[in-house]
Amino acid sequence: MKKILAIVIVLVLVALLFGLVIAGKYNSLVRQEEAVKTAWSQVENVYQRRLDLIPNLVETVKGYAKHEKSVLIEVTAARAGVGQMKVDAGLINDPAALQSFQKAQANLSGALSRLLAVAENYPTLKANENFLALQSQLEGTENRITVERKRYNDMAQAYNTSIRQFPVNFIAEMFGFKAKAYFESEPAATKAPAVKF
Repeated sequence: MKKILAIVIVLVLVALLFGLVIAGKYNSLVRQEEAVKTAWSQVENVYQRRLDLIPNLVETVKGYAKHEKSVLIEVTAARAGVGQMKVDAGLINDPAALQSFQKAQANLSGALSRLLAVAENYPTLKANENFLALQSQLEGTENRITVERKRYNDMAQAYNTSIRQFPVNFIAEMFGFKAKAYFESEPAATKAPAVKF
């Protein structure tokens, strides 16, 4: 009788220990997933900041560059395209949707580059305080986007590594933890730009 009781106690302790290990690993995955979501929220925040700055920049340039309407229309259309996208935390679970989001953002970046290039043709615009302040804000925002995207990718990489490691991969599978998508560079980013003088 004592042997059976001892075996039952040992089995209960082993089950309890096993349960504590699973709970600890589960809680660790939850913390990492929340860190990824927080990093993604910051990426969204910085992209929103850029969207908010663009109308001010366009309006400032409009006064100087009336005959550059095609560039202004292109920037406005690209901003509208990005603004119409449904962006939420679910995007990081869908690589195709994230790629579509990245493409829309790349189109907007390209249009903004062309808008800033147009400004080079207008010396008084380049010297305008409002334009300089907006240009500086936009450049700062672009740098913030780069930083936040890197932070997001770092968090996603740590999380994705965790859910693939043994034995956590079984816990991740059991509780439905899925890999998060990464931001990737645009295909054109691998080619150096041609500089002509």
